Amino acid sequence: MAVVPASLSGQDVGSFAYLTIKDRIPQILTKVIDTLHRHKSEFFEKHGEEGVEAEKKAISLLSKLRNELQTDKPIIPLVEKFVDTDIWNQYLEYQQSLLNESDGKSRWFYSPWLFVECYMYRRIHEAIIQSPPIDYFDVFKESKEQNFYESRESVIALCTHLQQLIKTIEDLDENQLKDEFFKLLQISLWGNKCDLSLSGGESSSQKTDVLNSLEDLKPFILLNDMEHLWSLLSNCKKTREKASVTRVYIVLDNSGFELVTDLILANFLLSSELATEVHFYGKTIPWFVSDTTIHDFNWLIEQVKHGNHKWMSKCGADWEEYVKMGKWVYHDHIFWTLPHEYCAMPQVAPDLYAELQKAHLILFKGDLNYRKLTGDRKWEFSVPFHQALNGFHPAPLCTIRTLKAEIQVGLKPGQGEQLMASEPCWWTSGKYGIFQYDGPL
Repeated sequence: MAVVPASLSGQDVGSFAYLTIKDRIPQILTKVIDTLHRHKSEFFEKHGEEGVEAEKKAISLLSKLRNELQTDKPIIPLVEKFVDTDIWNQYLEYQQSLLNESDGKSRWFYSPWLFVECYMYRRIHEAIIQSPPIDYFDVFKESKEQNFYESRESVIALCTHLQQLIKTIEDLDENQLKDEFFKLLQISLWGNKCDLSLSGGESSSQKTDVLNSLEDLKPFILLNDMEHLWSLLSNCKKTREKASVTRVYIVLDNSGFELVTDLILANFLLSSELATEVHFYGKTIPWFVSDTTIHDFNWLIEQVKHGNHKWMSKCGADWEEYVKMGKWVYHDHIFWTLPHEYCAMPQVAPDLYAELQKAHLILFKGDLNYRKLTGDRKWEFSVPFHQALNGFHPAPLCTIRTLKAEIQVGLKPGQGEQLMASEPCWWTSGKYGIFQYDGPL
């Protein structure tokens, strides 16, 4: 196998990784501390003095973490016993073994960006679980819910579009069905712009009706492998026996508006019979500010169901029914909140890898998934996607992301350099998107 390039890291001063570690992560930590502080009276009402002491403890642990980060202290092992603690500490040892530093300690700005950013979110979780009785508290819950509420008009527009589409779906010819599939894929792509970790936890809701913007946004899709997805799924539909299944897996990214766009797509997959089951993968713990947990998934379906709008409520009721019937299945697994790149999955989480092998198609949403698929490394723009996956091929897969990190592979020779010359922030602004497929053609 070809040599893989070095990891992106904060030692490249001025890079997106550097600015994330220097500015964005401390900003997120400050917001987390503020959130805990604002809930002080709620903790007191629920748990009395014990709740207030727990809040103080969590804030003290998080302030210590912020100080370690800002002064580039060595990265320390996790101490609180949790299901993944040993795996994390082994990974930290592994990172230290790769260093040439005189003291052999991993530091924030000199370690791989992917590792330190994941580690920061894992330490937030550690601070919370070390502070009972408030160890259940999701510090990002408010931001996630606000994102959904502020996007309500856009959610209504999407639900209305979907319900009207379902009414006529049996009358659509193949080309019309394909057009609708492409439309909903693009909505799911642009839904990925609503990322609270990029905005430092500030509001990033969807205020406009994305359906009306699709034509205008088309030029910003740098890689468009939607045709491959159509041919794969329509082929499965044509050749499927009565009793057999077609499974599409969606590895989720953000909750709130983006999750709505993913559920709209999943609903269409069932209604059009392009899939018979949709499996969703979310995070076991609060992650990267707005990532989806089981609580977010269930909460959102409940909100849509009680949405006080005919078509919105209908969507929520249908989604609840799909979950009950087992046509929609939600899974989580600790691997998604580990620092490993996905090519390590067969060794680190063989059970998850075996599950993914049952899929006919896996859709990986968002930037973090893309960074883990490609190892978050300094790849040349024109390196084939298949090569950057470094042996990770459980099933045909497609990544759907708006670009918010300094990594992109599979471009035409010269395309990345051309973009760089005219728009230096093209790969971090969220303005551009991709559908990048790896699988049989």
